Amino acid sequence: MSAEQEHVLGEDGQFHIEDEAVDLRVYRWEDWVAFGLFWILAAIVFYQVFTRYVMEDPAGWTEEIARYFLVAVVFIGAAMSVRRNNHIQVDYFYRLMPRAMGRVLSTGVDLFRSAFLGYATWLAWLLMQRIGSSRMAIVDLPMGWVFGAMLGGFAIMFWRSLEVAWRHWKLGYSILERPETGIEDRGSALGFEEAK
Repeated sequence: MSAEQEHVLGEDGQFHIEDEAVDLRVYRWEDWVAFGLFWILAAIVFYQVFTRYVMEDPAGWTEEIARYFLVAVVFIGAAMSVRRNNHIQVDYFYRLMPRAMGRVLSTGVDLFRSAFLGYATWLAWLLMQRIGSSRMAIVDLPMGWVFGAMLGGFAIMFWRSLEVAWRHWKLGYSILERPETGIEDRGSALGFEEAK
């Protein structure tokens, strides 16, 4: 970086900063679904606060529905984190072990994550079968909708974990082995081709 690029204060004493162009291509459909669910949840919570503290007549259904929307936001949003490969991870030990051992271990992590999420998808499917047509406690809607959001979230996470494992296989390393790629190369972490 040149000395000119390091300073944002110009000779005229004003800040000279140029914003980067906004690129919406980094977002996938599950990001937008989670975003939409979040704002529906926010509207329900706002309505709950309004009816409780302004109208002094709380709407009883809002607490239950807000809880279920929160479940949906968490599971769909977790799929976004799996795709971006930014869940909590410990990469310290990878710096201490030989490169080949680190590669084997990180591949094992990818396989274990995919197997776990595939099994969780299967368990969510079985749970939906047992729940059947049970109804929610306050609102007369099928409880299967809530578990459907869980199933959908797990299924998306499973699919995205397979994509992440395949990307790591093609690159020959993962973020565990080279944590600096998670910061410097957001393009490959988001699913695009590795920056040259």
